[in-house]
Amino acid sequence: MSKYILPVSVFGTVFGCAVLLKNHVTGGPCPSKAKIPGKTVVITGANTGIGKETAKELAKRGGRIIMGCRDMEKCETAAKEIRGQTLNPHVYARHIDLASIKSIRQFAERVNQEEKHVDVLINNAGVMRCPAGKTEDGFDIQFGVNHLGHFLLTNLLLEKLKDSAPSRVVNLTSLAHIVGEIDFNDLNWDNKKFDTKRAYCQSKLANVLFTRELAQRLEGTGVTVNCLHPGVVATELGRHTGLHQSQFSSSVLSPFFTLLVKGPELGAQPSVYLAVAEELEGVTGCYYDVMMEKEPAPKALDQEVSRRLWEASARLMGLEQAPSAAVPASNGAQEKPSTDPDTKIIVKHPLSVLEQTGMNPGV
Repeated sequence: MSKYILPVSVFGTVFGCAVLLKNHVTGGPCPSKAKIPGKTVVITGANTGIGKETAKELAKRGGRIIMGCRDMEKCETAAKEIRGQTLNPHVYARHIDLASIKSIRQFAERVNQEEKHVDVLINNAGVMRCPAGKTEDGFDIQFGVNHLGHFLLTNLLLEKLKDSAPSRVVNLTSLAHIVGEIDFNDLNWDNKKFDTKRAYCQSKLANVLFTRELAQRLEGTGVTVNCLHPGVVATELGRHTGLHQSQFSSSVLSPFFTLLVKGPELGAQPSVYLAVAEELEGVTGCYYDVMMEKEPAPKALDQEVSRRLWEASARLMGLEQAPSAAVPASNGAQEKPSTDPDTKIIVKHPLSVLEQTGMNPGV
């Protein structure tokens, strides 16, 4: 019997260390136990993966959950499942296609009309390294869905978020933003050879730049804006990456991926943390690697780039700031428009804006 003690002990030690290492690498569960009864949470891409698990966890904590999804059959099924598992009846399926300006506006209009308040907006939906393609309105599918769609949705819900303050916006990005580049001359890959990796990285850098610019514009309103990299998560998002399609990667590398890659439940914990943690009240404009605040890539800190991206996105989405009273210049300098966070947004059809400015969707 004693001859088995050493092997069993070694195996137990190795297994325990592996579990601890995985918890360390993946971040573990959300440390906050905060409940959110009576709070309304809007989550995009909530019928599968990280979004579904985020919806489930926040439903457990008492939230009123609005699940925004493109596939309504899957969304209804997921909502029913979450209601059954959490015994929370306030979980609702709503249609939104982030590749369609019309659909985004319809979704936002319904939320603004039906919901008394929106306490948390989680921009979770996304596509990754998919083949070349365009949205309904002619934008690159990755830039359009990952950035422009959420840019428009957030702006259309801003007044509701302000009225619900203190409220939060949580944007999901990726570590891939580090190698991203914003090409203002061809944001939508109309004039250069398409590269799906570069397109994805550009969209993820845009998420961080949008987060920081929006946080600055909303300063003093009680609405906070933060973004996060959820870690390496095994979800349907990576279906276009080709991972494990070779015999070598599936047989040799799988054990390492199993150790480092987490499932959707753990992948949702950073989103839950940024949505509910009481210690993050008032924290805004930050980037989180899983649940650890870190400084993003230097390119994501460029205020001039974030301003230009905001203005380009607003034009492409048909949003213009309403004219505001000029600020008197005491030193004879040129007057500047007000940067008051309560500046209203005028919604125009994007094609009319592009025609007026002489722009094409690649600007």
